[in-house]
Amino acid sequence: MEMELNLLTQQETDSLNNLIDKGEHVVICAHKGPDGDAVGSSLAWAEYLQQRGKSVAVAVPDAWPDFLQWLPNAQTIVRYDKHPERVEQLMKEADLVFCLDMNATDRVLAMQPVLEASTENRVLIDHHLNPTLPAVLSVSHPELSSTCEIVFRIICQLGGFEQMTRSMATCLYCGMMTDTGAFTYNSTRPEVYTIIGQLLTKRIDKDRIYRRVYNTLSHWALRLRGYVIYRKMNILADGRASYFALTRKEMSDFHFIKGDVEGLVNEPLRIRGMRLSISLREDDRVDNLVWVSLRSYDDFPCNKMAEEFFNGGGHLNASGGRLFCSVEEAEQVARRAVDAYAGLLK
Repeated sequence: MEMELNLLTQQETDSLNNLIDKGEHVVICAHKGPDGDAVGSSLAWAEYLQQRGKSVAVAVPDAWPDFLQWLPNAQTIVRYDKHPERVEQLMKEADLVFCLDMNATDRVLAMQPVLEASTENRVLIDHHLNPTLPAVLSVSHPELSSTCEIVFRIICQLGGFEQMTRSMATCLYCGMMTDTGAFTYNSTRPEVYTIIGQLLTKRIDKDRIYRRVYNTLSHWALRLRGYVIYRKMNILADGRASYFALTRKEMSDFHFIKGDVEGLVNEPLRIRGMRLSISLREDDRVDNLVWVSLRSYDDFPCNKMAEEFFNGGGHLNASGGRLFCSVEEAEQVARRAVDAYAGLLK
């Protein structure tokens, strides 16, 4: 039986096609600290639009992890923190702006005024809850695994599968893989594996993609991970929750580069009975700024915890936020959060 992958209504399909047909200069934006899903979906969507004859630029607020630098055409992405004038000019020239893998304009942080100053047509393509980003068309599906899954399904619905290149398929697979922890969470729907099968027909090397994302750590990064687990992991709620806090000095001692602790928040969940893991990481440049990542199993709502305690949000089992305080104060917030949700951890 053929599985239905269409997402858009006929009206949405016509609207999106009309916007693309009329647009000449397109900018694609993604959130701060772009991950595999943000980078992968942006690059794949950019190539699709280029196939339709558009001038396309991808602009992001800052750096993406080192283990994603190899993605096809990643070198074409423009970073706002490095080239603010260039991004501002691109936004001024754009007659069509796509916001991918972000549900609000504040997700681009310092780039927010530039994005909000754009008065041209804005389209949202995203899978996060509660989108507030103003757009003439919003393709929002929080129930799906990733923005890359959404982009794949849109491209197919617009008739672009036959022209999909290996590089596009590689980017889309990478984003789906990283946003599901290599398909270990938020990936139980059969459609996910139907899409993987379709991407494999484009001759992607899924094993090599996995290795290039997960098996490219430096020895310093591996030592840092061992140090965090051995010295910094705190077990709470009778073994059902944990947190660790990483300071700027500790990152410096281990020659930290962006991406070195990517996915480390998942490691405590390997402990039998563990349901919640919290990562606290001091910003390596800004004082009194702590980045927070939360991961959980089953029905524990780490997105609710992120909203209530960490100025953030996200998905049921994968969320994030930030605290404007010292690392020590952030640890106290994490302990209060675990105490507040102790009943749901049982």
